[in-house]
Amino acid sequence: MAAISFFGDLLQTISERGRDLIGIGRGDLASRANAGDLVKLCEDLISRRGEASGVALARLILDRYASFGPAERHAFLRAIALDFDADSAAVDEAIAAYRAAPSRARLGTLHDAAEPRSQELIRRLNLARGGTLSLVRMREDLFDLRQALRSGDTSDPALLDAVDSLDCDFEHLFASWFNRGFLVLRHIDWTTPAHILEKIIRYEAVHAIADWDDLRARIEPPDRRCFAFFHPALADEPLIFVEVALTGEIAPAIAPILSRERKPLQPQAATTAIFYSISNCQKGLAGVTFGNFLIKQVVEDLTREVPTLKTFVTLSPVPGFAAWLARERRADSPQGLLPEDVETLRALDDPDWHTDKAKAEAVRKALIPAAAAYFLRAKNARGRPLDPVARFHLGNGARLDRINFLGDTSKKGLSQAHGLMVNYLYDLAAIERNHETYANLGTVVASPAVSRELRAKLPPPRAVVLAEA
Repeated sequence: MAAISFFGDLLQTISERGRDLIGIGRGDLASRANAGDLVKLCEDLISRRGEASGVALARLILDRYASFGPAERHAFLRAIALDFDADSAAVDEAIAAYRAAPSRARLGTLHDAAEPRSQELIRRLNLARGGTLSLVRMREDLFDLRQALRSGDTSDPALLDAVDSLDCDFEHLFASWFNRGFLVLRHIDWTTPAHILEKIIRYEAVHAIADWDDLRARIEPPDRRCFAFFHPALADEPLIFVEVALTGEIAPAIAPILSRERKPLQPQAATTAIFYSISNCQKGLAGVTFGNFLIKQVVEDLTREVPTLKTFVTLSPVPGFAAWLARERRADSPQGLLPEDVETLRALDDPDWHTDKAKAEAVRKALIPAAAAYFLRAKNARGRPLDPVARFHLGNGARLDRINFLGDTSKKGLSQAHGLMVNYLYDLAAIERNHETYANLGTVVASPAVSRELRAKLPPPRAVVLAEA
């Protein structure tokens, strides 16, 4: 971290001296620049050759952008999306030259010509101290702009296309900057600096952390672990983290894991590592893959630390299930339910159904087969499972191992999945095979216990794909 600090101080010095070269003070820019002015400065930035003046200008642009309100930020991003495209004349010329005499050199010229100017702008903005985090936050604003454009009364196809293209520029560059080789895995425990622990509380996206005592119960006991990926450019900002419970068996429910009254297990007695919460921390890095690397690295580290661990499994939420089931129950011809299941599942309309043993048992007999259909047959337009958590773990080579009835009876768990949770098993000997099967064929690798729950009289799988596409 000392080397990072030195580099940051060096950039700061360059930036301060660079402001003298460009003749613009930080206060001057803040007092007069609007979105249009900032776009002109961006034009200036990508035309400069001097490193010092470029670093200074990049920092000033980012500082002023940070002071804007949402409307002004969106105006700036719209202008960048529309005005910082590739030079179409240069692209046409490079295409003609390549067709006339194909060569690697001319293909390289075509590649350079086809690159949008917005990519070079993003690279140069990243030269500023703190530029990477500022750009991650800028992409979050871009997401808001895209949503606003899509949900508005009027649509501008050209603007939407330009904004989508700008987002692709961010994702393309972030994928390189946040390459696995740059990521640092840290063990988060009670000795971790408080400002990082506070972010763990804030970023937890699966099972909310109520307070500091709740956090302590998750990371201090000997049978609990938390690991996070960090990047040198965002030294105090976790990118993604996973919470792990060391147990003697596969857990079917989350409450015993989160209970503060439980008796901790000594690590040497544990045989199972349960990944019960995985949270992405930076919205602006959506589309950049961290989770698969995180799980594999944590498995390696835990195996070395606790040799008795033989089973690696998740206890995962099912965030899309309730919405899918609601559509099925309303459908004239359900694709994943039989008529008798539809009737039985009317009990779900009672918010307290899960507290009535008779109702709960009746629901269980219809809900588990419905969940099997949801995981094994219901597909999106790309032929992949509807559930995003399923796509993540299956894509990493895990197996859908168990469907757990009333695994999460919290308000959130009942709302998003009627209490269902699932275990995805990471069998180290089968991960690569499972991944290839899923990636090449779209096949959901599931245990026999899950497969047996699927109703025999459902419509053909293709009908499910069409219904959900």
